[in-house]
Amino acid sequence: MDYQDLNQYNGVYRVAEEYEPLSRYTAKTFGWMAMGLLVTFLIAMTGYLSGLVWYVFAVPYAVLVLGIAELVVVIYMSSQINKVSVGTARVLFLTYAVLNGVVFSAYFLIYAFPSLVFVFGATALFFGIMAAIGYTTRADLSNLRNFLFGGLVFLLVFWVAAMFINLERFEIVACTVGIFIFLIFTAYDTQKIKAYHQAYAHDPQMAKKASIFAALQLYLDFINLFIYLLRVLGKKK
Repeated sequence: MDYQDLNQYNGVYRVAEEYEPLSRYTAKTFGWMAMGLLVTFLIAMTGYLSGLVWYVFAVPYAVLVLGIAELVVVIYMSSQINKVSVGTARVLFLTYAVLNGVVFSAYFLIYAFPSLVFVFGATALFFGIMAAIGYTTRADLSNLRNFLFGGLVFLLVFWVAAMFINLERFEIVACTVGIFIFLIFTAYDTQKIKAYHQAYAHDPQMAKKASIFAALQLYLDFINLFIYLLRVLGKKK
């Protein structure tokens, strides 16, 4: 075996060595999603118990600044996922989880703790069912892309309009639509894990970054589903 053949052999060996079965790849993706949720919960709980939440939201436009920061992180990660390193992708994901934790600390002020626990349990149950459907179904859920995008546009238009018009009587309708949309998104994004695994089977580094990006998408599905269920089922203090 000459030098060139040896290099080719070593390259193939490294790819084979780093290649993960779909089950393990999926488990790691959901593991990152769970870590993000844990970070968000710990930050939110710490902010509430320590009283820091009062100081944060006493700052003018704090909510707006946090929202913009979250949006910047998501947009940057989405647009630069091919260029950033695996470590940077992980840092961006955890940064988003921390920022969201600061925002979520306000929910401990608004809703009773038993209500938050109940809704979290309901969210985990519904999310788990839809994730299982997305992982096991043979139907191509990518056909739902336009429908889901339309649902997001409806929700965005409704909440922006609600800032200027009293739409309180229609809020339950919007929340019901939101619950339905993010239930479908959960199945849709879970199925995409398989697509990422197949697409980057011979590019281990890109596969790892795609896993983090998929974890972010599932994290957002869970968070949004939780928020809409909380608006419907939650009991305020």
